[in-house]
Amino acid sequence: MADVDYDAIIVVSFGGPEGPDDVMPFLENVTRGRDVPRDRLLEVAENYALFGGVSPINQQNRDLIAALKVELREHGPDLPIYFGNRNWNPYLADTIAEMARDGIQRALAFVTSAYSSYSGCRQYRDNIDKARAEVGATAPVIEKLRAFWNHPGFVEPMAAGVNAAIAAIPRERRSTTRIVYTAHSLPVGSARSCDYELQLRDACGLVSERLTDSIEWELAYQSRSGPPAVPWLEPDILAVLDRLAEQGRTDVINLPVGFICDHMEVKFDLDTQAAQRADQLGLNFSRVPTVGTDPRFVAMIRELILERIEPATERRALGSLAARSDVCAVDCCPAPRRPK
Repeated sequence: MADVDYDAIIVVSFGGPEGPDDVMPFLENVTRGRDVPRDRLLEVAENYALFGGVSPINQQNRDLIAALKVELREHGPDLPIYFGNRNWNPYLADTIAEMARDGIQRALAFVTSAYSSYSGCRQYRDNIDKARAEVGATAPVIEKLRAFWNHPGFVEPMAAGVNAAIAAIPRERRSTTRIVYTAHSLPVGSARSCDYELQLRDACGLVSERLTDSIEWELAYQSRSGPPAVPWLEPDILAVLDRLAEQGRTDVINLPVGFICDHMEVKFDLDTQAAQRADQLGLNFSRVPTVGTDPRFVAMIRELILERIEPATERRALGSLAARSDVCAVDCCPAPRRPK
């Protein structure tokens, strides 16, 4: 029997525009309070224009929710699932207000980030608290599920994708093939105050341990933003491609290990920019899909839910790093300091 009863699940994500008219308001939401020049926003808006002003993230989250509904209905617990975003419709406050109207008292939040960092964990917790405060006394209690970078339901689908990419490369070229894992860059100061880099490298190693061929790998970063004077995690994926071409590499297998779905920063930064750079350099570039709605990943979410509902449930985690605590420390993953 569970120590605490939960009566709903909420999937919490970043959000994205779903049409051309949404793009600038969305970007303004994302950058509010950061004094980003309008010219920079217009530049980023052009990236969205390549995709009709539509980010794939909302639909991909709806697809994940649909798959999770089936998983919970068939295997339990059969709880209702809600969907709330940080930066676009459906906004968290609106969703939490809906939950309150539906009589939801206590819910578990699945955040679409596998890692511990300010933007990938702490900020979402803060967003939830702010939205609950906006709704008021009737807002349900919402508790975030743990980070899952080393859960087999996340690692094993990624390894299967990389193995498929390796199998497509002629055997004689595998010695000149490099696996490049990528994740969203962070300001160096923020990275030093959390376990983001440690967890990323752990995930990369766990994937590589499950590959059919022994192929060299490295971790690179993408999607850097912010003032040029502020140091961010490096190397950048484009610089890595330049170096690999100079070294005589023939093939690059790219796995966006830092993401769970093929959203805009995958579609543009990797499938567009990185793929074009690789083509210019004469590198064969293969981008491995993210876990998306892989059944193993969907089943993992159910496991994370069961861990909280039934405390005796095994807390599965691969490798030497322990599964992340359910309850984060008050001072974990602090907000980055903004340049004055």
